[in-house]
Amino acid sequence: MRHRQAPSGPAEALGGALTAEYAAVWAYGVIGVRLADAARTAARRAEAAHRSRRDALVLQLSAAGGTVPADKAGYTLPFPVTDTASALRLAVEVEERTAAFWRAALPHTTGEDRNRALAALTDCAVRATRWRRTAGVTPVTVAFPGRPT
Repeated sequence: MRHRQAPSGPAEALGGALTAEYAAVWAYGVIGVRLADAARTAARRAEAAHRSRRDALVLQLSAAGGTVPADKAGYTLPFPVTDTASALRLAVEVEERTAAFWRAALPHTTGEDRNRALAALTDCAVRATRWRRTAGVTPVTVAFPGRPT
């Protein structure tokens, strides 16, 4: 994972999380077409969760009069997604990367913003664990979700 500059305040931290949510929504479109049955259903649910967080962040940042980072037309994947195994690997990576942005937001937020960031970090960590389990990756959990390795 690339190192990124630490956010300077809550708006920048939440803006970073928003860019991660944009990318997650996009990636799940790629992931879902390579999965079947229960895994495809899980990918749809994950995409819906990221879409919901994205929409809430757009509204929150807009209402606060802050800058709302723009979504991109597409995103570069870290590796080709050609089969079920690579789709599951990408799902794990998407959740881990998104968790990292939410983790980075924690020290820059307070009150409800901090609660939302912690809930998002937790959701990403749980989904990453489920994807690792589905993919047969061990260990299925990590000690500090969202922390760069």
